[in-house]
Amino acid sequence: MKTIIKNGIVVTSTDTYKADLLIEKGIIKRISDQILPETDEKVIDASGQYIFPGGIDVHTHLAWPFQSTGTADDFVSGTRAAAAGGITSIINFTNPKRGQTLLDNLQEWKKKGEPSLIDYGFHSIISEYNDHVLEELPLLAEQEGVTSIKLFMAYKGELMVNDREMYKIMKKAGEAGIITNVHAENGDIIDELIAEAISKGNTDPIHHAYTRPPLTEAEATARALAIAEAANAPIYIVHVSCADALEKIEQAKKRDVQVVAETCPHYLVLDESYLSLPDFESGKYICSPPLREKWNQEYLWKGISSGLITTVGSDHCPFLFNGQKTLGRDNFAKIPNGVPGLEDIFSIVYHFGVHEGRISLQKFVDVISTGPAKTFGLYPKKGSIAIGFDADLVIFNPNTSRVITHKKQYQNVDYNLYEGIEVQGAITQVLSRGEVIVQDGYVVGHEGRGQYLFRKKIPAGQSSVSC
Repeated sequence: MKTIIKNGIVVTSTDTYKADLLIEKGIIKRISDQILPETDEKVIDASGQYIFPGGIDVHTHLAWPFQSTGTADDFVSGTRAAAAGGITSIINFTNPKRGQTLLDNLQEWKKKGEPSLIDYGFHSIISEYNDHVLEELPLLAEQEGVTSIKLFMAYKGELMVNDREMYKIMKKAGEAGIITNVHAENGDIIDELIAEAISKGNTDPIHHAYTRPPLTEAEATARALAIAEAANAPIYIVHVSCADALEKIEQAKKRDVQVVAETCPHYLVLDESYLSLPDFESGKYICSPPLREKWNQEYLWKGISSGLITTVGSDHCPFLFNGQKTLGRDNFAKIPNGVPGLEDIFSIVYHFGVHEGRISLQKFVDVISTGPAKTFGLYPKKGSIAIGFDADLVIFNPNTSRVITHKKQYQNVDYNLYEGIEVQGAITQVLSRGEVIVQDGYVVGHEGRGQYLFRKKIPAGQSSVSC
């Protein structure tokens, strides 16, 4: 069946205009001032509403292992939450196993992703260096369409790689058409600061921030950028949280380093004071890098507005408050690192960005859809509204509002970071490849309909271009 969306206001990263859309076989076939329906066509009236391209969240941790339970959302609950929140594609991080090949690990994760409601892909995390890793990198891109990996500069003994290993992996990845995501924190210094804090009896959640100060992020960011520059390889700095790190990225861009920067909604809206909330409420807000002093938010928003930051990702790594976060009630170092945010990223960035006048409608689309699609090899299939693109669309009413609460969320967690915040605008419908999967706030799509995203290689120099 063909579908026509009528009378909506189409918003892309470059334009805003009123138009009708004709969708056929999941693809946008026609865009016109007026499209008259025929007898066999479904009609959706979007009068007075925006039509956005579907959101693309390139930073999720669904089904991640943690002790005996894992993160609270798997690919069923997590992608239902994503759909409800206007996200039509995700790229999830794999979790490596010692001694397992990258390709074997990816096959396990592809199996985990099969119940997904929306389209999904993967970044492969590399936590140990060997010659086999270098041999497998070209195969990841060619055979599996995985054109992004991730390296950690923290969590020694679990995920962290050293500078020499980072250089060799980055260099090979760049040659294979793969962009490297980097978690930039100085893990060695952080480990020492944590040990010092605990030895002094400083175990409250606020010390999570004190033991991961901005200088540890800024130093690691500068070092990662220097390594990428030496390797002549593209680099993607995940979850930039502070002005100091952003300054290092700006300096690297002036040197023509192929760098793309991401921030997260919680760094744009929440601040370090949440880590001092009473009755262990502060434990809900533990993530790494930690929430920063509020003044950093102005620099992050300006970074988005200027194009220095081209992507906002949720870093959705959800843990239950009761039974998981509370494991660290007496020691902040034992609180699982990660927060939920997949379901609200679209609304948070729209409200605090567009509605409050910090960014334009076009920039909103850029960081929530177009930028991620271009950076990670999904464009021109995903990331915009144009003829030939997948009909991944969000119909959004800007003239209403809603209050965020965990009582009305699809995320499988017992709290919400943004509890009680009233946001302007509400999603009325979400389409994935032309199929309505959300109607009036309710998820109506079925699990298992998501498709695996085989992504294009990243050409040399591609990632340095502002999206």
